Amino acid sequence: MDRLRQLEYFIVVAEECHFGRAAERLHMAQPPLSQQIKRLEQEVGTELFTRTTRRVELTAAGSDYLVRAREILAAVEAADDRARRVAQGMVGQLAIGCVGSVTYSLLPALSRRLGQELPGVEVSFQGEMLSRDQAEALREGSIQLAVMRPIHDDAGLVTSTLRRDRLLAAVPADHPLADRPVTHVAELAGSDLILHSSPRRSAMNGLVQQLFAGCGVTPRVRHEVGETSTMVTLVAGGLGVAIVPEPVKALALDGVRFIPLGDAQARLELVAAHRAGPREPQLDRALAILRELSAPGN
Repeated sequence: MDRLRQLEYFIVVAEECHFGRAAERLHMAQPPLSQQIKRLEQEVGTELFTRTTRRVELTAAGSDYLVRAREILAAVEAADDRARRVAQGMVGQLAIGCVGSVTYSLLPALSRRLGQELPGVEVSFQGEMLSRDQAEALREGSIQLAVMRPIHDDAGLVTSTLRRDRLLAAVPADHPLADRPVTHVAELAGSDLILHSSPRRSAMNGLVQQLFAGCGVTPRVRHEVGETSTMVTLVAGGLGVAIVPEPVKALALDGVRFIPLGDAQARLELVAAHRAGPREPQLDRALAILRELSAPGN
């Protein structure tokens, strides 16, 4: 007989102080129950009950054993419950990296949803991460999910497109283009340009350079920065113009105007990426929420 089953029998008998009623609760005959309690006492090495023709009572050893038996069964139930929750992705850890534009747009809603749906999962975010830095962090295991721009060196990673973001020109409020409903990359050629860090680190840098090259003009790059928020702050300070994904509008800094670019290629994919191979359930749930939040209309 399984010792845990014996403990269950023992607890019911201790609560009822009557073998007949205990057997009814356990949906079994009384003789096998009495045999199992006797066997438990033999294995423990002492009597747990005193028995008379009229009553059954716990001995001092039995009373102490009851406390421990309940603790043991409670611990087993807790372990079973936690194992189920881990298997369902309800418990664990999840580190997520985000490019700057996601930090200001998707991240707040994603954080709330994960907190609501996976309250037992310890979720951490690393915002303002350049795409190649995220790819390296995925390979190293310091993050499990990346929300980034497409890169060429994504070997060993699984990526899926979440959406395509329109690109905007971010210009100072007193810039000659500030009141235009739409502008084009070529019209920014005469302004100082603020870029993300070099193409080796930033997908945006390479894209912006390609946009200018496609127009046959050379941009006048004056500043390169690692963080999108710093870039927009420099624009607000009148130090130049920048090309940014549309979600960056969420920063809404005073002194900055965001103007849609009319160029045909002025869009940029946003992708979710993770390492190839088996995935934890919490990662699957985070991916599903990301896709939902990135769907048109959200």
